[in-house]
Amino acid sequence: MTEHSINLDQQTADEHYMQIALALAQEAAAAGEVPVGAIIVKDGVVIGRGGNSPIDTHDPTAHAEIAALRDAAKNLGNYRLVGCSLYVTLEPCAMCTGAIQHARIARLVYGANDPKTGACGSVVNLMAEPKLNHHTEVFSGELAKECGAMLSEFFKQRRLKK
Repeated sequence: MTEHSINLDQQTADEHYMQIALALAQEAAAAGEVPVGAIIVKDGVVIGRGGNSPIDTHDPTAHAEIAALRDAAKNLGNYRLVGCSLYVTLEPCAMCTGAIQHARIARLVYGANDPKTGACGSVVNLMAEPKLNHHTEVFSGELAKECGAMLSEFFKQRRLKK
């Protein structure tokens, strides 16, 4: 599913795309999954979407980023996503960071930091590892309050149910 191209300055575009990722995170939360959403954009068009679904799919790799990468690769007909930007509501883990690098994503924009498993600077910074052959440009903190609040509320509700 794609959207019409939009021509916005980068900050406005980043906010717009993160809002789409937040909507996917909300869908994941409604399904009982940790609320993380991700989209991939190429030339102003959303070409990949994903929400967390490891619980429902019984698949530990079913993170939002992986789902969005798979969707985008299928839509492009290529596993290399050169020139694409990935927007995700939570800092990617090591698995997702590796997949992002293998896909050759040019730009990563994420919302909330992940102090437990974040692999873009919070715990480790795989994106800055000089020995790796691809380096994605990383921008953090886009709609961080909104992204973090959604995660905090989800885990608060989960603790109340126990």
